[in-house]
Amino acid sequence: PPTPQYPHLAPPVPQHSKPATTPPPLPQHPSQHQLPSCPPPTNNAYWTAQFSPSIPVTHNFRHELGAHGWGNNESQNYTADPSNSFHTPDARLVVRAIAQNGQYTSARLTSHQTLARRRGYLTATLIAPCASGIWPAFWLLPADPFTWPVDGEVDIFEAWNGDPVNHSCLHWGHFNGEDWNKHRVMETPVPDLGAGRPHTFGLAWIEEDGMPEWRGRLVWYIDGRPVMKASIPQGTRRMEDFRILINVAMGGNVCQGKLPESGAYDLVVSDLKMCEEPVGGWSAFEMDWECAVEGKMM
Repeated sequence: PPTPQYPHLAPPVPQHSKPATTPPPLPQHPSQHQLPSCPPPTNNAYWTAQFSPSIPVTHNFRHELGAHGWGNNESQNYTADPSNSFHTPDARLVVRAIAQNGQYTSARLTSHQTLARRRGYLTATLIAPCASGIWPAFWLLPADPFTWPVDGEVDIFEAWNGDPVNHSCLHWGHFNGEDWNKHRVMETPVPDLGAGRPHTFGLAWIEEDGMPEWRGRLVWYIDGRPVMKASIPQGTRRMEDFRILINVAMGGNVCQGKLPESGAYDLVVSDLKMCEEPVGGWSAFEMDWECAVEGKMM
């Protein structure tokens, strides 16, 4: 099938980047699909991303630019070109990775807004690409300046290389034998990932002082279901300092050196917001904390 066609305001793929062959299967327009059965709350949001086509992407985000591998030997060049990130007329954000003739472009967006609360709930509805050589992600890093990894990284959604599995992660150590216990990870199958069906991904956090080793708690959600929990370690940055990142990487170490076939790969985002509390309130969070599985060490 051809590259997904959004209404007339969506920027076209530039001529020099158009596929020479038929692209691989891609998500269809999000309005053609049923929304998740457990949508996030709408009445307690303290920040909501604005995706109207009359508003530039830079209203919500800053573009992080470059083709320097991003620590993983990735192949894409992150650009601010409107072919790589744009809003649709039905108020969706699209991050589009384009592979053509050995050239790879995409977008990496970081929010101006931080979590800005000692406790809260971040949620977004995503339609994600799922293909060899493709690595879409919705995640958190501390606001600049920060020190990676000791200040912390939280991955809410990420999947790679065509594997329909979400990786919920908390990192505050390097990927080596010495820091094996400074990671919490959980793999959750999402069988229809890449089939055009939207899924809602969320993170609830609460900072709690007075504990010797841990400073708070996190619970990750997929379609309203708690899939992982982890304690916030001492020494990491406060959660209120964290910002959102949304990107689609291509190739590199995580994708085991595989590169995507020529085509366009869309990560479609809607209903991105920060809320005062998770679905059901903080009493529901306590129940979710009790039933959620602890993230695994690496």
